[in-house]
Amino acid sequence: MTYIATARVHDDEFAQRIRHHVERRPAHWTLLEAPLDLAGALRDADRAGHCVLIDCLTLWLANLLFTPESADEDIATLPPSAQQAFDAFDAALARTRGKVIVVSNEIGLGVVPLGSVTRLYVDELGRLNQRVAAASTRAVMMVAGLAAVLKG
Repeated sequence: MTYIATARVHDDEFAQRIRHHVERRPAHWTLLEAPLDLAGALRDADRAGHCVLIDCLTLWLANLLFTPESADEDIATLPPSAQQAFDAFDAALARTRGKVIVVSNEIGLGVVPLGSVTRLYVDELGRLNQRVAAASTRAVMMVAGLAAVLKG
């Protein structure tokens, strides 16, 4: 099993969350950190008979949209670099030989956010989730610890 982590540590609280994840993971799992180049990490980890767990698209999208350089900018549209990263990830997924499990959050089920940047993020995550689900043979939504099979 290879665990691909997309998180970036921004503060002490998040560092503690990551430590908690690390402590829960089996020691024999291989770790790849891919805050931006998820396609490259997937290509590196993939092989026949091997399982790759990607955790998670939600943080990966945040990394693509909100870079340290863009911290003071008001993001209005998806940057071209993010679209390129999505396309590369789509291509990497299409070529996998092993099993790939992708974790993401569904954040568009509630109230429409007031801020334009937050709406952009919610909309883009929804589109990203749709792309991955369309390319997948199985899609499962976890709600209150219960699996709701959406596909497959």
